[in-house]
Amino acid sequence: MLHALRACWRVLRLLLHALLGLWLVALRFPRLSAEQQQAHVQAWSLGLLACAGVTLELRGRPPQAGPVLLVANHLSWLDIPVMHAARYCRFISKSDVQDWPIVGTLATAAGTLYIRRESRRDALRMVASMHDALLTGEVLAVFPEGTTGDGRTLLPFHANLLQAALAADAPVQPVGLRFIDSSSGATSFAPSFVGDETLLGSIWRTLAAPGITAVVHFGRPEYAQGRDRRAWSQALHSAVDELRRG
Repeated sequence: MLHALRACWRVLRLLLHALLGLWLVALRFPRLSAEQQQAHVQAWSLGLLACAGVTLELRGRPPQAGPVLLVANHLSWLDIPVMHAARYCRFISKSDVQDWPIVGTLATAAGTLYIRRESRRDALRMVASMHDALLTGEVLAVFPEGTTGDGRTLLPFHANLLQAALAADAPVQPVGLRFIDSSSGATSFAPSFVGDETLLGSIWRTLAAPGITAVVHFGRPEYAQGRDRRAWSQALHSAVDELRRG
């Protein structure tokens, strides 16, 4: 009963927070500079975590400025707001997110770049868009697993989007994500969203949990240094795997 009451209270807070986000996007964003918009996205994401009962813990050093491409493991629907709360960045996301009610509006306002994953031509377009964004000094972020994992093992990385960093001669910074039980310090799988799990079930488990800490562990930025994208992808996979455990 206590867990259900806790979840219901957090659901109400999240709905109100989402409405606040829509108000900001519709009425405030058009009058703000890009830097001010980014600050609002980060602050709103921190507020979302607070509404969900999630505490943010940073390890390592987030990038102070771009150009840089962040690559992270993917665990949950919470990963994007967690990353935004740690350091504003522009995500590359699947195109259908753009049409999701409320979420799509907020994601677009946050600067998300959308890709149709089933289309090779669109992948080439996305590499070109990422390349241009990196040349202008932006901070981008991708989940190279391409889908959420179970938090126990790290799925293989897709190397295609690394071509943008190669072409722009931009650094890539590995990031490890992990959710832990705030009281015990053990890994928490409450926010997981994998396999046959439903999004609503994942959200409910997260909101019913006593307290969760989201750990964002930033590694050191690195350049390709003569490696092709596949070799670089394998090295980044090892780095992310170590960071998510640390």
